Amino acid sequence: MTSKDSLDKIHHLWISQIAQTLAQSEDLRPDFEELLEQFFARLLQSVNSHDPTLMEGLLRDWVLARTQTDLEARKTSLPAILNQIHQLTFAIARDNLPEPDAFTLIDDLLPIFLHCFEFAAQLEIEKNIEHISQQLEFANKNLQRLDKSKSDFIAIAAHELKTPLTLIEGYSSMVREVILQGREQVQPEVLLNGIENGANRLRQIIDDMIDVSMIDNNLLSLNLQPMWFNRLFLVLKDEFEGVINERGMQLDIRDFSGCEEMIFADNERLYQAFRNLFTNAIKFTPDGGKITVDGRKLSGFIEITISDTGIGIDPKDHSVIFEKFGRVGNTSLHSSGKTKFKGGGPGLGLSITRGIIEAHGGSVWIESPGYNETEYPGSTFHVLLPIRTTPHDPKLAKLFVPSEDQDTDPLAGNIEPL
Repeated sequence: MTSKDSLDKIHHLWISQIAQTLAQSEDLRPDFEELLEQFFARLLQSVNSHDPTLMEGLLRDWVLARTQTDLEARKTSLPAILNQIHQLTFAIARDNLPEPDAFTLIDDLLPIFLHCFEFAAQLEIEKNIEHISQQLEFANKNLQRLDKSKSDFIAIAAHELKTPLTLIEGYSSMVREVILQGREQVQPEVLLNGIENGANRLRQIIDDMIDVSMIDNNLLSLNLQPMWFNRLFLVLKDEFEGVINERGMQLDIRDFSGCEEMIFADNERLYQAFRNLFTNAIKFTPDGGKITVDGRKLSGFIEITISDTGIGIDPKDHSVIFEKFGRVGNTSLHSSGKTKFKGGGPGLGLSITRGIIEAHGGSVWIESPGYNETEYPGSTFHVLLPIRTTPHDPKLAKLFVPSEDQDTDPLAGNIEPL
């Protein structure tokens, strides 16, 4: 019996036993039996022609088919699988063929399997080198971007810190002149207000840096309390009313489903997050533009959108703006005012916003067709937050019950302690 005849005889047994054995120890593809059929067909051709190179095309396809995930997970290599197939093939031949035929088949298959081992090992080495090279290139790009971000931050932070320090130094000098030289042209309260404004601006920058550090180290804690989004946006509207009027803009805060419902969240942190989004929308929308706040209630979530008619953001920068110091464009052209058109800042606001939203179990993302300072395509920030109707602390839940004597409208203040 020829080796070809011997292989034909053990064909179905070979497929079933190898598939069953390997399936117990390997994380194999669903079409593995089909791949085994292809392997067997090539093996048959190689035995018949005594040409082991006929296996190379199939082996190359197998190696190239390995995904990025397979490489990162360091799943069993192809040479290791080939070794198991080799051992199982010889065992099946020994147990199911006459001894002379088994020896003849093993003798014919040995050089073919040896060539397969060598060829597959070389391919896998090349594939792994390529994968490692890509990882190193990706890591190098990240390091370069991080280095640039740090350099940008040093330049931006120096400018941002210098502005309030200049205010404090200037007004302090004027106070000195008033006190020592008796000049009374300037009211003391004006000078003190100037110092206080500079100190407050300095404090805001430092607080932002602390918040970013807390978010990076998973130290941001939330104080979940009852809150209402319509009340939160009313406070923000009052805060930005002066800036909106000064720049001739419109701020349209719409009533949407869920905005009047009480949920448990950290009101102060969400105020901080949405304040950053409002500031961003105002900063990158020209005078006379419009900002719209809308939303909707979903199953278990509330989605809030903040849209503007501003300069927009290039799609390639949609993720960059949420990173620390993630400022895009030519930052040297930015003004120093936080609410002026294209105003400056240390580039921490949106990173903090993302950290706060994600700490609540939500997510934030942006939609914008692109960047254009003449057509103003605008941007829309989406915030998705889970609806929590009870706090994590059961003791806190007992403090809030609906009043039986009042209307059930949450705006009516009908939440009272037990």
